[in-house]
Amino acid sequence: MARTRSETVETDDGVRLWAQRSGEGPPLVLCHGGPGLWDMFEDVAGSLTDRAAVHRWDQRGCGRSGPCAGPWTSERFVADLEALRRHFGLERMTLLGHSWGAQLALSYALAHPERVNALVYVSGTGIGPDSDWFDGYTANLVARLGERPERLARWRELTDRPVRSEAAERERAVLQWSAEFVDRERDLEQAGRMAERWFDINTECNKAFNAERRRTWGTPELYAACQQLDLPVVVVDGALDIRPRSAVDSLERALPRVRRVILPAAGHLPWAEDPRGFREAVTAALR
Repeated sequence: MARTRSETVETDDGVRLWAQRSGEGPPLVLCHGGPGLWDMFEDVAGSLTDRAAVHRWDQRGCGRSGPCAGPWTSERFVADLEALRRHFGLERMTLLGHSWGAQLALSYALAHPERVNALVYVSGTGIGPDSDWFDGYTANLVARLGERPERLARWRELTDRPVRSEAAERERAVLQWSAEFVDRERDLEQAGRMAERWFDINTECNKAFNAERRRTWGTPELYAACQQLDLPVVVVDGALDIRPRSAVDSLERALPRVRRVILPAAGHLPWAEDPRGFREAVTAALR
């Protein structure tokens, strides 16, 4: 049985990060989505511990990591990921990032390509401006929730509240996350699993990174940097993600060594809806 060990990683500015290592093999580091959420990769780790030493972590100020006041910048989070790499003694690693975590993993690879064997970019939104995807995402979110009119009405009611209790925040999140799944009979159940381990959403972190992305993504400088990234990259998409997949074309065009895997029956969390296809894509990157 693969051994699992939880540890505390201390950053150079004294913030304590929760981290966990499980399995044996080449090192694989997972970067969770958000921003402002926490690691939800238990199933992913469990499916890969026979292929890799899987490292999970909660980003600063989120989940099981210690409280802090930021800073909420990509530069700081890249430094936190570097602290985790040093803590576990990883000379090089395969990085897997999901959603916002795909942006973080890409940022780390651009800053430290010599430390990365390969990048697995899952359900990201590319390197273009928000106009490539955000309006489409919003429309698709409302349309999918609207398939259950009472669900859409409740989500809107909770969203419009200026202040929400923890229970209301969790309910709103589960309703919104249900739109990420393709199976409309089990979507609420699958979203509920994401919230079984619940922590406060770091809204300050979320707002800061969304503002940073609007300033720095979609620039010629970012495109040029990706053109110079001499690493194998596997882009994994669920074809039915409510974020328009065409947004990722900008990244695919820029990267010199890229392979794209599209899982036709999956949404934003492809490991939940096509576990076999997802595992095959990741294990290929590990090789």
